[in-house]
This record gives sequence, structure tokens and C-alpha cells, in this order.
Amino acid sequence: MQQGCLLLCKHFRSSFCLIFTQKFSAISKEAKKMNYLVLENYIGGKFVPCSKLIDSYDPSTGEVYCKVPESGPEEVDAAVRAAKEAFPDWSTKSPAERSQVLIKLADLIEAHLEEFAQAESKDQGKTITFARTVDIPRAAYNFRYFASSILHHTNDCSQMDHMDCLNYTLRSPVGVAGLISPWNLPLYLLTWKIAPAVATGNTVVAKPSEMTSVTAWMMCQLLDEAGFPPGVVNIVFGTGPHAGDALVSHPDVPLISFTGSTDTARLITERSAPFCKKLSLELGGKNPAIIFADADMEQCISTTVRSSFSNQGEICLCTSRIFVERSIYPEFLTRFVEATRQWKTGVPSDPSNNNGALISKEHLQKVNGYVALALAEGAKVYCGEGVDKLTLPQRNAGGYFMLPTIISEVTDSSALMQEEIFGPVTCVTPFDEEEEVISRANGVRYGLAATVWSRDVGRVHRVARKLQAGLVWANCWLVRDLNLPFGGMKHSGIGREGGKDSYNFFTEVKAVTIKH
Repeated sequence: MQQGCLLLCKHFRSSFCLIFTQKFSAISKEAKKMNYLVLENYIGGKFVPCSKLIDSYDPSTGEVYCKVPESGPEEVDAAVRAAKEAFPDWSTKSPAERSQVLIKLADLIEAHLEEFAQAESKDQGKTITFARTVDIPRAAYNFRYFASSILHHTNDCSQMDHMDCLNYTLRSPVGVAGLISPWNLPLYLLTWKIAPAVATGNTVVAKPSEMTSVTAWMMCQLLDEAGFPPGVVNIVFGTGPHAGDALVSHPDVPLISFTGSTDTARLITERSAPFCKKLSLELGGKNPAIIFADADMEQCISTTVRSSFSNQGEICLCTSRIFVERSIYPEFLTRFVEATRQWKTGVPSDPSNNNGALISKEHLQKVNGYVALALAEGAKVYCGEGVDKLTLPQRNAGGYFMLPTIISEVTDSSALMQEEIFGPVTCVTPFDEEEEVISRANGVRYGLAATVWSRDVGRVHRVARKLQAGLVWANCWLVRDLNLPFGGMKHSGIGREGGKDSYNFFTEVKAVTIKH
């Protein structure tokens, strides 16, 4: 890593302390004295201090441990200028040249996998095991995948012999891409946007979530070594109303890729509309699992526990509505509760835990509020919040922990069945007929993902076709081929990303006709 690098050293055996060796600006002296990690924006190949800082919390303790820039129009404009300046040279490099830079960055992330995993776990609250096996490997693979795919795209060509004309298409990078990523899978989803954007020749200004900014900042320290010219990748930290708004409304940013809430997407659409920007919006989900009586019960239960509660339920693809055919409903519910109670929640640094802490105090209160609503509506809570006790070390007593919670006897019109909870809460309900359950599964404003469990191949195809979801898994969950489109229907988003879809989104197509 370049000078000013992040050093991670073991501290008190099990935890990690973070020390940034750069000189802090005057406003950072107090934070330095308090042993806070202080982040800086990355603009034009340099780390740039920000005059305003906001607190970032360790979700496992509830304590401030990091100071993040609160960037605004001035910082965003500087980043956009740097990106515009870098665009002519980067966009004219060959796909092979850009590919080599992406591969080098993937290698560097993998070489520092443990440091990245420790930082992601501490910053987001997820378990160290999830960060080691999912987040950071996928972040590296995003660069490796698009480094390869960019070499294999072809253009269209057609002949009009009767007109003596030849037609063909050209694709060109759009310009400066504005990228906004969420807090649940921080580096994983940030790189899912950066990799295709720069692979296709764009330069970028990216804004990670202000709650989970550390691994993005760490990655910046590798960009020069990987071979990225200054200005190709710029990172500005801060909140949506300040940094995010300045980015989506900037006249020199023609393209926005956003992952986050549907409500925020509405604001982005409004703010970007005067500039006719290209938009890709990957939004929320209220994902159903449909379990038929002929399902492989053993596999179904273990996978549905994982699909409901992985990463504390803080994945847009998590299952939050489980429809079970009535004849197996009692058995499924009993075994599902038993299996869920084996899903361990605790300190993120313990590799044996399945879940860590939720992202923030406010989010924990929101998720708990849905459980309180369920009780007020007469629903039954089988395990988790308010039923089982969670024991934590004293140091983590102020952390944002919540046990996996299963609720039944909820009406389809309840907010628990209609709204995205985005936490370790799932609702289980019986159904009788195939057409009935399809209608109920589709009876929400979202349409991101669904799972179907049945040994009947014909039924699987039939149900998958009728479900209003951008992704349907049958007898599995979260199996991803990055060549395939990713995105949702209805209020779950606009557009698709992945493989050819990312290539098309991050480029403009031009039709050329030549008469000879």
C-alpha cells in the first residue's frame, strides 16, 4: 500500500485496532487523541481531508470508532472535475489494458483479504466469517469477472444488399458515472458498480454509505498500485442529503447507479430528471418462499433459515414471507423454529456465530417495532425477540443485536407482510392452492426475488413464470451467475445489471450505416 496506508494490528488478542498513519488536519486532532479512525475523501488520486466530519459507530458496541467526511457540493464537484479530466485518456485505453488494471486490483484485495474482512465486520456488524467468505471474496471477484467479460463483447452487424449498405453498432463509455452503494454489503456492492463502470471506460465518482465507509477507503489505498490513473476512481464520503444529492444532481454526471431504498430512489429520480440521466436502481424486496408439500424438507429448512437470517437479515434478497402448503405447515413450522434457534447470534469477531449486530440503533428500533406491531395485531412470535434471551459480553451490552425471529398468524394486509423489514424477522403462513399462493406472493409492491420448493419440475417452471420477481430460485437460494441479469420488478427497481446488462448500461450504443 502507498504511504498513508491503513495498518491493522492485533489488539487485546481478539479485536483489531485501526491506525491511519497520515497526518491529520487540524479538525482531526481531537479525533486522533480519542483514537478514532479518521477517513478522508479520495479525489484525483489523492486523499483529501474534509472540514466536516460525522460519527460512525461500531454496531457491536454502540460506540463511536470512526469519523467520516460529511462531503457536500464542493467536494463532489472537485471529484467530478477530476473524473472528467481523467476520462479522455482512460476511455481510449483498450479493453485489454483496462482489464489488466482490474485484475491487479482483484489480486491486491485478495492479498489483503483478512484486513478487509476484519474492517468490514467491525464497520458493518456482520460476522467475521461472513465477511471472510462472502463480502471480500466477492468484491475481488467483481473486478476479476468484469476484467474478463469486457474482452468478449461483440457488436451487431447487418447487410442491406439491395441498398448497397452495411450497418453496424459501436459502443462507447458514457462519461462520469455516479455510483451510490448501501451499508449492508459495503465493498461487495460498491465494487459491483465500480468494476463494470471502469471496465467499459467510464470514470467514476462513488459515494458509499456514511455508516460503512472504511473498506472503500482502504481500497483507495490500493488503486495507485493497481495502475489506476489519478481521477479514474474517486470516492466521496458523506450522507445522502449532502454528498448524495450533490452527486445525482450534478450536470456533468450523466449516469447514476444506485442500490438502496425505494423512497431514496424516488428522490434520485426527481433530482436527476432535469438532466435526463441514465438510471439503474436496485431497490428493496419483500421476497416470498413458496414451499410445496413435495419439497425436500431437510434441504428446504436449512436453506430457508439461511435465506431468512443471513447477514442479520440485512440483504435485499432475504426471505421475509414464507408460504407453506397446509398439509406440511405444522411440521415445517416446528422444525423451522428448532433450526432457527440453532442459528447463533453474538459478537461478530467470534467465527462460530452466524449473525452479528444490526447496523444502527435506529435500525434496531425499527425492526423491533415490527415485532411489537405483530403482537398488537394478535400474531404469534415463536422465537427470537421477546421470547428467547440473548447473552452478550459486557463490552457488547450496548450493541445492536437481535435474535432471529419467526412470526405466524399474520394477515397478508399487515405491514409485516407488505413492508421491507430488512432485519432478522420472517413471517410464516399456510396456503392451500397453487394459484392462490402465486396471487398472494405477488400481492406486494415489490418484485425482487422469490424461492420455490418442489420436486415437481413442471410446477417449478409454471410458478416461476407467473411470479412477479426479477430472480427466482428453485430448491436453492443466492446461487448467482454474474452473466445473468440482476434486478427487480415493480417497486424493486429499474433496469438490470450483470454481464451484458452492465455492459449495455455503462455504454452508449451508436448505429452506423455505410453505403458503398
